[in-house]
Amino acid sequence: MAQSKGTVVLAYSGGLDTSCILVWLKEQGYDVVAYLANIGQKEDFEAARKKALALGAKKVYIEDISREFVEEFIWPAVQANALYEDRYLLGTALARPCIARKLVEIAQREGAQYVAHGATGKGNDQVRFELTCYALCPKIKVVAPWRLPEFYQRFPGRRELMDYAKKHGIPVPVTPQMPWSMDENLMHISYEAGILENPKAPPGLYTKTCDPANSPDTPDVLEIKFERGVPVKVTNTGDGATRSSALELFVYLNDIAGKHGVGRIDIVENRFVGMKSRGIYETPAGTILYHAHLDIEAFTMDREVRKIKQGLSLKFSELVYNGFWHSPECEFLRECIGRSQESVVGTVRLSVFKGQVYILGRESPRSLYNEELVSMNVQGDYEPADATGFININSLRLKEYHRLQSKVTVKQDE
Repeated sequence: MAQSKGTVVLAYSGGLDTSCILVWLKEQGYDVVAYLANIGQKEDFEAARKKALALGAKKVYIEDISREFVEEFIWPAVQANALYEDRYLLGTALARPCIARKLVEIAQREGAQYVAHGATGKGNDQVRFELTCYALCPKIKVVAPWRLPEFYQRFPGRRELMDYAKKHGIPVPVTPQMPWSMDENLMHISYEAGILENPKAPPGLYTKTCDPANSPDTPDVLEIKFERGVPVKVTNTGDGATRSSALELFVYLNDIAGKHGVGRIDIVENRFVGMKSRGIYETPAGTILYHAHLDIEAFTMDREVRKIKQGLSLKFSELVYNGFWHSPECEFLRECIGRSQESVVGTVRLSVFKGQVYILGRESPRSLYNEELVSMNVQGDYEPADATGFININSLRLKEYHRLQSKVTVKQDE
């Protein structure tokens, strides 16, 4: 055994990689404290604690961060209508800074100089974990085994990890017959690697949502109430069920959306490190809230403010995806977006059915919708004749552009 190098707090999942990393860190001379975040995944946490201790961890922290994940990370993303590359609702990207924040807190509590994680050297998560750690504790040192030649040359593939696990008595659920990676939290579950690296390979592996073809033949009709762009209450109009606390509301929407097969996507995305990767995601509650918030925001927000806010949301989504949650620019964007949500108040009525979310209606005391003004049957405070001048002014630029184009065309033909 190598000479002691001090204490390292390992972000531990209980899976193949971090179980092997725990044993390997001990071989390198570290005293290992394991930290397992309860962020809403289905997990036998007590079994994971026993496993980590059996593998040599001197202490195990199991921290329930589900509520803060919803209130401090998911809700700002809902306010932003955050969407990376038009499709990805950022479930993993939002979870990483939440997990890493607690990792740093435990390291400081333990007086540890080091933290470690099992993120690969090709992915986004290494960036997300480490940027959070360095932002919150600039003097922390990160051990990233998958970037160390002595580790990745020893374990060039899953087979070598499996052999190492067997040699050291590490029980792991992954087998060579199921060689894809899964990562779950309260917001979503992701699948990647293994056979999924072939972009044509069919998935057939969804676990958080049922097949829409086999989902109920009767929709669930929900009313979701928003205050400052945040959902504060959900009511099922069918059975009268209501939820109002952040965590309970989100879990309930996960159940409803999952039952109806809502929230599945299979995409190829651009990783921050420069390569394209295939990701399969299930984001049930997040999908419902994205559509509901988009609707109530359009109902209550000024057009020009919304245009600016949409640009901010694009940048916010990119920053979150790339791991810059704790950057000054991302903090600034959250403040700006939060300010834009002051008038986003009201209730959206929607139907969840066969893999889709259908908006049925909305109401708000802060609505900018004027039924009389927009009506084709009532003139209201609007003079139709004014539209003539409006059209003339807006057509001037087009007339001048095409007048010039016709001159250019004539000269070229001469």
